[in-house]
Amino acid sequence: MERRRRAERALTTVVATCYLLGVSTRRMEKLVETLGITRLSRSQVSVMAKELDEHVADFRSRPLDAGPYTFVAADALVLKVREGGRVVNVHALVATGVNADGHREILGLQVTSAEDGAGWLSFFRDLTARGLSGVALVTSDAHQGLVAAIGATLPGASWQRCRTHYAANLMSVTPKASWPWVRTLLHSIYDQPDADSVVAQYDRVLNALTEKLPKVAEHLEDNRADVLAFTAFPKEIWKQIWSNNPQERLNREIRRRTDVVGIFPARDSLIRLVGAVLAEQHDDWIEGRRYLGLDVLARSRKSPPDATKPAPAEAISA
Repeated sequence: MERRRRAERALTTVVATCYLLGVSTRRMEKLVETLGITRLSRSQVSVMAKELDEHVADFRSRPLDAGPYTFVAADALVLKVREGGRVVNVHALVATGVNADGHREILGLQVTSAEDGAGWLSFFRDLTARGLSGVALVTSDAHQGLVAAIGATLPGASWQRCRTHYAANLMSVTPKASWPWVRTLLHSIYDQPDADSVVAQYDRVLNALTEKLPKVAEHLEDNRADVLAFTAFPKEIWKQIWSNNPQERLNREIRRRTDVVGIFPARDSLIRLVGAVLAEQHDDWIEGRRYLGLDVLARSRKSPPDATKPAPAEAISA
C-alpha cells in the first residue's frame, strides 16, 4: 500500500470507508475487491487516512512564497457528501496560478456548503493571507460572488471572463436560429492578430448585431471590458489566459477520481481525495516544463495599456 501514489491511496481510503460504513453499492463492492482492500479493517483505514490528511493539510496551508503570481484561475466543482443523515451538494473551490518561475501551482482548495460570495471571499482571503500577491489577471466564470471576492481581495487585478463560459451566456440570449451566425462572429473576435484588431473587430460585430439582434449586441457591449481583458497582455499567451480551459482539464482529472466514489461518506474524506489529487498535480507541474516563459511574464507585469476602448468600425454583412 505504501508504494501507491498519494491520490490512489486517498481513493483507497475513501472507498474502503464507504464499504466499511455500509454505504457502498454493488459497484463499490466490486471496486474494493479490484483495489485489493477487502480485508482492510477500520483501524488500518484510519491510520492511512491520518497520514494522508496531515499531508493534505500541510499542502493546503503552505505559504504561497513563489510569487508574484501574475495569472490566476479559479473555479468550483459540485460534489456529493453524506451529512446529517442525508446526501447534500458541496462545492470544492480551487485556484491555480503561475508563479515567478513560470510554473503553474495549485494555490488552494476549500470545500463550502454553497458557492456564494461569503465562501469565495473566505477562500481568497486565505490565499492572500498565505502570500498570494502580484496578481495581474484572474480568469473565471461570471459568478457574482467570485467576481466580488476578486475585487475585494486583489486590488489592481483585472478580471477575464472565461470565453467558453461567456459563449454559453451569450447563446442564452440569442435566438436559436441565429446562434451559428452569432457564434461565428464571436469567434472572429478572438481570431485577430493583435489587440487593436481584436477591439476593432469587436466593434464591427456590435455594428452587425445592433439592428438585427439588439439584445445580443447589448449583452456584448455591457461585457466588453471583461471579455477583452486578455488583450492587455502579450499575444503569445492569450490562449492560456482568455478561458478556464486549462482549469477544466484539472477538473476532469479530479472528476476521474471522485466519480469512482460518487457520494462521499464525509466532508473530510472528500478533502482527502481531492487534496491528494491536487497535491500530485502540483508536484507534476513544478517538476515539469515552464507553463509561461520568463520574458513574457516580465512583460505581462508591466502596466498594460487599455486595449478595450472602442475603435472605428466597419459594417459586417450577415
